[in-house]
Amino acid sequence: MRGALAVLLVLGALVAACSPNDPPGGEGRLSIATGGAGGVYQVYGGGLADLLSDELPDSPTTAETTSASVDNLVLVANGDSDIAFALEDSAIDAVNGQESFDDPLPVKALGTLYPNITQVVVKAGSDIESIEDMKGRTISVGSPGSGTEVIALRLLEVAGIDADEDLTKRQLGVGESVQALRDGSIEGFFWSGGVPTGAVTDLATTDDIRLLETAQYRDALQSEYGDAYQETEVEEGGYEGVAGVATIGVPNVLMVNEDMDEELAYQITKALYEGKDRLATIVPAAEGLDPAKGREVIDPVELHPGAERFYAEQGG
Repeated sequence: MRGALAVLLVLGALVAACSPNDPPGGEGRLSIATGGAGGVYQVYGGGLADLLSDELPDSPTTAETTSASVDNLVLVANGDSDIAFALEDSAIDAVNGQESFDDPLPVKALGTLYPNITQVVVKAGSDIESIEDMKGRTISVGSPGSGTEVIALRLLEVAGIDADEDLTKRQLGVGESVQALRDGSIEGFFWSGGVPTGAVTDLATTDDIRLLETAQYRDALQSEYGDAYQETEVEEGGYEGVAGVATIGVPNVLMVNEDMDEELAYQITKALYEGKDRLATIVPAAEGLDPAKGREVIDPVELHPGAERFYAEQGG
């Protein structure tokens, strides 16, 4: 029931991005770059757009469906979107101008939201027991330009698998991945998102599935790519009938262009935390909103001055 409510809210909020002629935080509508269908970003973004439209009546806000982290950061840097959900490993790459980004992007954070949990899904009867077992299989690594794809390719790499040579790679969003696993056209998929994610919940109600442990790759990921990779878990009961596992988590951050007006950045950050209870009725991940944690970002990602002012007022 809660998932259906969230989808309705998101669908009601989805429109095209704001005009590229509008500067970030300028006159006109604000837009939030979220993620693909069936993911938490899309639901969270729809709820946040609804909240900001009510709390900031001079800045009516809409959410847009995107490929998620990498694309979102580019959209915000280019001024095509005003606010972006992103994984912090992708945000670090964007600030440094590395990996998926040719040059450093002018982006800053409003705060850390919640940890994205890496979920590697296979059928319960599959003989794939580890990332290494994916060699020679057909696997979805996430949609192009998504944070899921970044994490999937890095996990495969540290497990000794070349995603282009050693497996048949599909680039599908979580909703498409669920359908492909269900119909047998793939043998597993990567997804980085909150728990529960609606599309995975739906899959677990119709098919017997299993999650792979990935926590054993944390040290290798940190050594190669930095501190954004942390050990976490999918708790027992996160998906009905699916055993909990130790896995990799990456913080989610809310990002804006560094040129966003300071007062607007302050007001958005303030509305986010003051609207916590309202957001939590839409997406459980919002229950963890906490200014003490929100102000913690990983170098070289920096807080926007407007967000810094809000956290300073909270005693941070």
